[in-house]
Amino acid sequence: MNKKLGAAMSGGAVLVLALAGCGGGGDTSEQLDAWAKDVCDSVQPQAGKIAAANASIQKETTDNSTPQEVQAADAAAFQDMSDAYKAMGSAVDKAGPPDVEDGPEKQEDAVAELNGLSASYAALKKQVEALETKDQADFADGLKDIAAELDKLGRSGNDALRALEEGEVGRALAEQPSCKSASATASAAEG
Repeated sequence: MNKKLGAAMSGGAVLVLALAGCGGGGDTSEQLDAWAKDVCDSVQPQAGKIAAANASIQKETTDNSTPQEVQAADAAAFQDMSDAYKAMGSAVDKAGPPDVEDGPEKQEDAVAELNGLSASYAALKKQVEALETKDQADFADGLKDIAAELDKLGRSGNDALRALEEGEVGRALAEQPSCKSASATASAAEG
């Protein structure tokens, strides 16, 4: 009943990879390295929360779960994801703009995107909480709508994060141990 929702949830972990910086090595300035360390150290625990939320949804995708169990797990996972993306936005905002051309614009766009994702997951939480759980077929139909929204979230909305991690910024992020850890956590959540 909830397999599509579980598959759509794994898309959220992909967004963490964009911020975690998957680029290759290269020379970066000390100031940019310090910025990247600050961002990565703050993002890493949030990547773990998103991975745990994804795992929680995956766990409840078995046909043995009652609609009430699925509803509770999904609502909690969406709240965790909303909180994690909000914290990521705050981390990027607090770090200030990266020391690159268009740094302030890249930072502003990434913060707005992360806050938007937070709001989207909060809205999904309300949507899943509003589903009627007495009739399994009606509940399953409601989950299809939520899965469609999740699929949309997974396919769109990470352009600003990609822009943030391009070039020097991406190289600086990729060199940080905590970003490598966040990337590995998110990859594991997808599998």
